[in-house]
Amino acid sequence: MKLFLISDNIDTLTGMRLAGIEGLVAHERDELEKALEQTFSNPEIGILLLTEKFGREFPDLINQVKLARKFPLIVEIPDRHGTGRKPDFITSYVNEAIGLKL
Repeated sequence: MKLFLISDNIDTLTGMRLAGIEGLVAHERDELEKALEQTFSNPEIGILLLTEKFGREFPDLINQVKLARKFPLIVEIPDRHGTGRKPDFITSYVNEAIGLKL
């Protein structure tokens, strides 16, 4: 099982390549769709890493792909600029999921 990255910038891709993770750079929606199709056609890819920017710019596409596919696992990661999430993201996510304040 391999990891694969689709990034919105070359710096994140370069850093991941240093860790042994291959990937592609996409900037526009059509580039992202082509990269996703290429990734889904490779059965060796088990985890797909996407930079968070795609989730912010194309939430409908990313959510559709996450709901429609069980494999590969899709994980959004911060890019070189850091995360766009608030500091207590995980706590608020758990609070919302279980309905209790931790």
